[in-house]
Formats: sequence, structure tokens, C-alpha cells
Amino acid sequence: MGRVRCGPRREVDMTKRVNAIAGTAVVVLAAWTLGAGQIWAKKSALPKVVLNAQTVFVMIDPDAAIPVNDPGGNRTAREDVEKALMEWGRLKPTMTMSQADLVIVVRKGDKQAMNPTVGGQSPNDRPVIVQGTDNTIRIGGQQGRSPDAAQNGGPLSPKPGMGGEIGPSEDLFSVYLGRTEEPLKRGPLWRYARKDGLKSPEVPAVAEFKKAVDEAVKQQQKAGRP
Repeated sequence: MGRVRCGPRREVDMTKRVNAIAGTAVVVLAAWTLGAGQIWAKKSALPKVVLNAQTVFVMIDPDAAIPVNDPGGNRTAREDVEKALMEWGRLKPTMTMSQADLVIVVRKGDKQAMNPTVGGQSPNDRPVIVQGTDNTIRIGGQQGRSPDAAQNGGPLSPKPGMGGEIGPSEDLFSVYLGRTEEPLKRGPLWRYARKDGLKSPEVPAVAEFKKAVDEAVKQQQKAGRP
């Protein structure tokens, strides 16, 4: 089973504050571990709003920087999650957060203790979307920075530059309530963490979310029986 770790990102200038990063690493990792039990317990208790949801907006964690060693990793993970959701058929991916009943935030785990990163750009900007499954095709587009990323992410650097990041070691898949103001500032309704949890073609995070929804639907139906 996967484990949940959560906590703030620490991004610094590699040439000036590498030592500061190393000193805070233990504190950050402890924060992820401390919050794990409470969030993990939510896996088996999905609220009705999740079961009634029909649309979903998938985005990359706006606090995630773009790693030099895998600049497209998070973007690929987002697309793989969207395709898996389309295959499932229960939730329809949307282009904007305002149209979505749920918001799913994804983030690839870091393979190193500290990754060099590139600043000055948003991981959620995507000019064109063309996705297809055996039964459906999805086409969309966006000009400029994603308004949803701008609303829910931190400020970008004025120009590109090198930095460093200490992030979770496991892939993260977090489900938030949509159609609300600043949904990411609320606690996640469901979260899954596992090494390669976002890896295609299986995308274990989506498979586990589907299992959780199916189980909750069964429990709901059982509770409604006379």
C-alpha cells in the first residue's frame, strides 16, 4: 500500500542557500510523516459529493517546480491521469476549474534528495490538448498562463533561473472539492501516495481511486436497503 506524506515545498537559490536546504530537510520530511495517518484514513470514507461528481479538473501541484532532470514528468503524469479518467468514464475532465465538481492535483515523486529546478514558468500552462481513448477524443487549448494555476499557485519568478527543490519521494494524487473559492486551500477529500503511483499505463492512483469510489457506492447502496 502507498503512504501519504504532505508538506510545503522548499525552493531556494542553489548557489546561496544549499546548506539551508539540507538543514530543513529533516523538518520537512517530519511534517509529511506527521500528517500521513489522518489523510490516509480518508481513503475509506468518501463523502457524497465525490460519489455525485460528474466533472473533474486535473492540474499539476502549483507548488511543484520544474526539475531539470525530468522537465516533462509532471505534465506527462497529468495527461496519463486524464486519459485513465476518460477510460473509466465516470468523471469527465474539463478545461477549467470553475466547471469541475472535483479538482485532482498530481505531482511526481522526486528520485533524489534535492533536485535542481528551473523557475520562471508555470507547470500548468498547456497551449494545446489532444487526447484520445478507444471511445472518446478530447481537444482543447489555452493562451497564456492558466488562470487556475495563477489563482491557486504561488507567484512566479520574473525570469527563468536555476533553483533547487526538496519534495515528496512518492507520486501524489490528491482530490479536492471543486466549484469553491480557492479549493486547494481546503483539505483534500482523498489522497494517495505511492512510488510510481502515476505511472502509465496502469496509473495505480486512478485505479485505487476507482476502487474507493466503487466501494463507497456499494456501502451507500447497502445502507439504503430496508
